[in-house]
Amino acid sequence: MVVCGDDGLAHRLAAELRGVYGEQVTLVVPASERSVRPPVVVRARTASALLDRVVTAAAGLTGNGNGAAAVTSAVEPPGGIRLMEAAEPNEAALAEAGVERADALALVYDDDETNIRAALTARRLNPRLRLVLRLYNRRLGQHIEELLDQASALASGDPTDGTGFDASTTVLSDADTAAPALAATALTGTSKVLQTGGLLLRAVERPPAGAGVSADPGLATLALLSPTDSAGPGGDQGPTLLPDAATVRDGGARATVVLEQVSYAGPSLPDGRGVMPWFTSLFSRRLRWSLAGMVGCVVALAVALWLVTGIHPLRAFYLTLLDLFAIDDPAIGESVGRQILQLLSGLAGLLLLPVLLAAVLEALGTFRTASSLRKPPRGLGGHVVLLGLGKIGTRVLTRLRELNIPVVCVESDPEARGLATARRLRVPVVLGDVTQEGVLEAAKIHRAHALLAVTSADTTNLEAVLYARAVRPDLRVVLRLYDDDFATAVYRTLRAAHPRASTRSRSVSHLAAPAFAGAMMGRQILGAFPVERRVLLFAAVDVAGHPQLEGRTVGQAFRAGSWRVLAREESGDSPGLAWDLPDTYVLQASDRVVLAATRRGLAELLGRRGRAAA
Repeated sequence: MVVCGDDGLAHRLAAELRGVYGEQVTLVVPASERSVRPPVVVRARTASALLDRVVTAAAGLTGNGNGAAAVTSAVEPPGGIRLMEAAEPNEAALAEAGVERADALALVYDDDETNIRAALTARRLNPRLRLVLRLYNRRLGQHIEELLDQASALASGDPTDGTGFDASTTVLSDADTAAPALAATALTGTSKVLQTGGLLLRAVERPPAGAGVSADPGLATLALLSPTDSAGPGGDQGPTLLPDAATVRDGGARATVVLEQVSYAGPSLPDGRGVMPWFTSLFSRRLRWSLAGMVGCVVALAVALWLVTGIHPLRAFYLTLLDLFAIDDPAIGESVGRQILQLLSGLAGLLLLPVLLAAVLEALGTFRTASSLRKPPRGLGGHVVLLGLGKIGTRVLTRLRELNIPVVCVESDPEARGLATARRLRVPVVLGDVTQEGVLEAAKIHRAHALLAVTSADTTNLEAVLYARAVRPDLRVVLRLYDDDFATAVYRTLRAAHPRASTRSRSVSHLAAPAFAGAMMGRQILGAFPVERRVLLFAAVDVAGHPQLEGRTVGQAFRAGSWRVLAREESGDSPGLAWDLPDTYVLQASDRVVLAATRRGLAELLGRRGRAAA
């Protein structure tokens, strides 16, 4: 695997590929990156001393004399990450990185043009190379995917690389890949999630079942954790991945890891689908009370006229309306009570005119201006307060509403790109600077379930979180920070200051790296969950062409310790995933299934035995 980039995402991605998937990685960074400390994950998953030796060795090497190519490299001992410096990802640099022999290349520079230019060069050097590009322009990304895939097909004559993994192009953006993890963190406190079939899934550790209490298997039992008494010499049994039912029953004293859906069970925002929703959306609460008072006044006058004159109630109501609009004859010669009621009805008609005028102006203003943004309803609680409706915030908002989670947004810019999305989704918005007193209170922060601070300013996010914690110390907070080390320092400080509250500080590169790594492994790979020192992969696989699956039942296709079919993709009017597959269901060639597998098991299933890792 070759990773080329100029910021923290490149380091994160290299560490994810090495630490989770066990791949050999070459990391290509500009020379200016030599002085930049790699993210915490790199220092944690690869020996820090090892990386220090790599950087030192790279500093002692000289270039090749070509100022434009300017490539220096250093190789880490086997099992590590090869670090290489290049001024730009041109043909010389890509060739030096070994792109012609690589399985996949990730181009994660902050500049779209740099990534596209390098992708075109890499496709020419290796038509069977899997490409993963970081692009902010999604529409352009779709065209680039088609162009590079067509170039690969014309050059190789085969859209796959002959080993079961596709040699295609995948274009991702930070916002799209980070949004699911941010939404899941706000709900459950963990960003390690898997997105498939419109669902968010997570791996949850469950303690051993107690006496008379059965363990909840969730959607599937993924692993049995190491026994608690295996710390002695030679007793390190390790986790049991993808156990069969008998192993699960026999391992009653061992904790389990199960797959479950990330869901929200709290209150929902009123959707405005009750009686006369158009009425409540067009008119303010004060105006609605005024109209209700006028109606009550008319009814009271009609009843009084009926009691005074003794006429039919309907005629009394009709005459009251005529008096109200001043189109009836004067009550000359009538009783004093009738005359007084006519005067009162005319006065009520005069009072009705400004109310009707206010209703017309308010209705027109609702359609014309930003006053159509909903305000947080009274009594709201258990919601998520989302700060910032920029690129990241808009994606997070959409994901939260897809999960039916009530959200209140706070945005300081009345022209923010996400306001149109909030208006379309009928999400309450508070317009104001979050650092000003009273803004978070207007968003009902004291009754919120979580706070998501995803503005583009680190200081604003941090200030909002600190203020929210002052209002409610036990509030779950998730803040987006640009720098990995800064995010780690903030997390540790907030966790120490509020040990009983859930705190998560994440950089976008931290959240986006798993999705980029999964794309580098192939389009089949949906994600991965680490289980102690091992890892489980999740993949979407076509049954056709796999004799281990085709024509077999779900029970027969299950191979303990290697792979397990979890769900089948459904097509038709209601596409999705069917998770309740019986063991007797026969897998057809037209089926596409989601399965969990070990690295070795997936390599065997997809025909990559030569590169299988334990």
